[in-house]
Parts: sequence; structure tokens; C-alpha cells
Amino acid sequence: MPTFEGDFSTPPGRFAIVVARFNALVTEPLLAGCRDALVRHGVGDDRLDVYWVPGSFEVPLIARKLAEGGKHAAVVCLGCVIRGETGHYDHVAGQAAGGVLQASLATGVPVIFGVLTTETVEQALNRAGLKAGNKGTEAALAAIEMVNLLARMDSR
Repeated sequence: MPTFEGDFSTPPGRFAIVVARFNALVTEPLLAGCRDALVRHGVGDDRLDVYWVPGSFEVPLIARKLAEGGKHAAVVCLGCVIRGETGHYDHVAGQAAGGVLQASLATGVPVIFGVLTTETVEQALNRAGLKAGNKGTEAALAAIEMVNLLARMDSR
């Protein structure tokens, strides 16, 4: 039985990273982790494009435009939504997740959801590299794996 999976070898193409400026204390380390992982896996800075947006709610629009543009092998989306005292969190987190999913499904380009959805600032900082690893790194690795898997599928 044939089995197909991506790997972490140097992937082809350019990569876009869409980063929410809101909660920059968290998103800047996510970007650093993402960029570092891509570079360590052979995606040089000359193949990276970073797009800053106001907040996580705005991430899907730019992600979809980039995925539709055909210039990027993958789009990594980074942001941070921290639960507050209102229902705003639920709307922003849900719409960001759904929008990123739709961008990927509509275009066939891997659009990776690296938007943290946490209860507290402490949890967010921990997931941005303070204690629990860096979710930006994980998002970059998911992008690499998906690009390589799609390349294998296309070559069949």
C-alpha cells in the first residue's frame, strides 16, 4: 500500500508569512521562530515575504490574496487572540480560523494556521517561545511538510 507524506527537506518556492501587529509582544517572537525554522530548512531570506496586518481578523484576507497570486508555495499565518471579558475573542478567533481554512481550500495552497488562541497573556508568551516551544516554528514546519507532500503528489 503506497503511503505519502511530506518531509522537512528544503522545499521549493517562495513562502509568505502574514503577521498580525496586534499583540506584537507575542507575534514578533512567533515571526522570529517561523523565520528561523524556514531558514534552517533551506528557505533563505531571499525566498521569504513578510506581510504585517493590523490584527488576526485581517489575516485571512491577505493570506487568500497571497495564495491566489500564485507566487508562494505556502502562506504561514501568525497572530494572537487572547480571551478578554467580552465575546470579541470568540468572533475574532473563529473568523480567523475559518478564513485561513477557506483560503487554503479555495486555492489549493497550504495556508497554515499559526494564530494563537489563549486564555491569558502568560499562555500566549509561553507558546511564543518562553516555555512551551514556539508555535511559529511549528507553523513553519507544517508549511514545509505540506509543500513537500503536495510536490510528491503532483509528481505522481
